Amino acid sequence: MEQVKLAVCRRRSGIEAGRAETPLPEAIMPATASWARFGDELMCYGPAEGWNRLVEASGHAGLTLQEHPDVADRRRLHVVVQKGRLFQREHPGIPVLLDKGRFLLVDMDPQQAQAAARGDLPCYAVRPLDALDPAGASGGSRVVFEARSPTAQRAAARAPDPAVQGLVDRIARASFEATLTRLVGFPTRFSTGPHYTAACDFVAQELTALEYATSRQRFDIGGASSENVIAKRSGTGPTPRGLVLVTAHLDSVNHEGTAASPAPGADDDGSGSAGVIEIARALRDHQGANDLWLVLFGGEEQGLLGSKRFVAAMPPPDLARVRAVVHMDMIGVLNTLAPAVLLEGAASSQVVIDGLATAAATYTRLAVQISLNPFNSDHVSFIRKGMPAALTIEGTDSANETIHTARDTLSHINFDLALEILRMNTAFLATTLD
Repeated sequence: MEQVKLAVCRRRSGIEAGRAETPLPEAIMPATASWARFGDELMCYGPAEGWNRLVEASGHAGLTLQEHPDVADRRRLHVVVQKGRLFQREHPGIPVLLDKGRFLLVDMDPQQAQAAARGDLPCYAVRPLDALDPAGASGGSRVVFEARSPTAQRAAARAPDPAVQGLVDRIARASFEATLTRLVGFPTRFSTGPHYTAACDFVAQELTALEYATSRQRFDIGGASSENVIAKRSGTGPTPRGLVLVTAHLDSVNHEGTAASPAPGADDDGSGSAGVIEIARALRDHQGANDLWLVLFGGEEQGLLGSKRFVAAMPPPDLARVRAVVHMDMIGVLNTLAPAVLLEGAASSQVVIDGLATAAATYTRLAVQISLNPFNSDHVSFIRKGMPAALTIEGTDSANETIHTARDTLSHINFDLALEILRMNTAFLATTLD
């Protein structure tokens, strides 16, 4: 085994911000080395041969390299995707080589990493770095997630459509906060408990009052019952019409206690659920050509069970007419210096990701991050069926420390961030429904 050298590559302060989209080290790296992009930082890694050339060239390119201790074997490099702090709490002895909040690069024995896999439990994935899809033809570079530069954001912006802007302007803090406050008021929204049923009653009443045709879809979790809440509105176009879905998960959980322990779930995922209601309110009078479905899932915290049940029950003609699925899971905690949204999906999601990024640049002040390494939130249930689905989630640099605890409360919610993500989603949905 050959030791692997590692260094984080960054631009020096004062370097032109508009150049951030340049693939930083590709032009100067030795052929034997590779890199992985974690937003605005790059982890360079490779054998010692040629490493000095990279160090010298980086200085001439206006970069800094923060070197890390060598890793014994390249196969020990793993990426933790999604809830990185939960991984760290469960594996405190694993060295973290690069910490970007939701995403971590860790030094971990392959067998230990395989044992840490959580299946469909929506906590985190541990994946070999070399197993991620390569970003270039050489196969030596990988993008864990991309941070769009200000230049790229400006290039994506379009002239606002007055009709769309009118819908975006309907997103209001007062109604969103009132809905979220009501959801957080349930002691827990554990998927099979009575408080979850009461939360379903509440959101169904809200959607019915907004004149959506509302129904419930029941399913089993370990012999107990849970349910999804589904609201529909038909479009005005000729059949077969396209279908657009807006989704979130309504359930909450406390991993530090029992099923009955307090689990306010303000961010995870009260923020997304209240967001579905707020978007329903903004679009209630919008006469789009395509059909609109709004779905609040149960059983997400037990393994995406509600969304799996929903997708499995969709008739093939409905599956075929899905134009976009916009999923919201944790949209309310500020983890970055500037308000940011992470758009996560797969190759099948690209049209949705591109449309959301354009909406963000046109109608909001959000910085955009993009990941094509989807993991366990309910958008994955749709992606597995080849549908164009994307997760919209608060941006990552630091980490949300309170999820899955009794501390996930309203006091941590940044309403300005949540409202900006809702404006982005509303703009994209309005355009896609037409």
